Amino acid sequence: MRVFAISDLHLALAKNKPMDIFDAVWENYMEHIQENWIKIIRPDDLVLIPGDLSWATYIEDSGPDFIYIESLPGKKIISKGNHDYWWTTHSKLNKFKESLSLNSITFLHNNAFFNKDLAIVGTRGWKTPEEDGFTADDEKIYNRELERLKISLEFTDGFNGTKIAMLHYPPFSANGKPTGFVDVMKGFGVNICVYGHLHGKSCNFATEGLIDGIRYHLVSADYLKFEPLYIGQW
Repeated sequence: MRVFAISDLHLALAKNKPMDIFDAVWENYMEHIQENWIKIIRPDDLVLIPGDLSWATYIEDSGPDFIYIESLPGKKIISKGNHDYWWTTHSKLNKFKESLSLNSITFLHNNAFFNKDLAIVGTRGWKTPEEDGFTADDEKIYNRELERLKISLEFTDGFNGTKIAMLHYPPFSANGKPTGFVDVMKGFGVNICVYGHLHGKSCNFATEGLIDGIRYHLVSADYLKFEPLYIGQW
């Protein structure tokens, strides 16, 4: 099974919100995503989508964006981003999935996904304490997200295969300082981490590559030129 990753699709079929007002690179982006995806991804591939999938506000309104994703080849693992306002309980997400027969989609929500020698875990993450304006409320969310990553990773106790963590926010600050999410991943033996959230010039400060045994990939759609990134084969 081949594994790919791409985040921050920011689909706007359910809610009209043009992305090219932020950067011209987003012009006709949904068509580019579809074309590249169909060209690269096979039905038995796995595609990781760590957040910001749809601009929809409520899960009931997000159908067009999920039908778009369902129509693309491969199996998809989806975790939460900071703009996924439609995100809800695991039970409601699964009921929604069943209602639209979204058979190729799995939601990662305080759980883990296993396929033979591969385990997928993750959570949204949060802004780094190094950022200006990091408040007491931010600290509460940050700590809660750390716990959610631990909960997801606890499902992998005793698992001897490859562990991939999906985060939306980067696990490093802009100056390359690791956050608590790095410590958690190292403690549970994570091998690969994919993350998004960064766009435009912010991508220049992304931390990537092999660091202390974990391989990091920034997979924001615009950074990848809207082409899913090959992570490996298992």
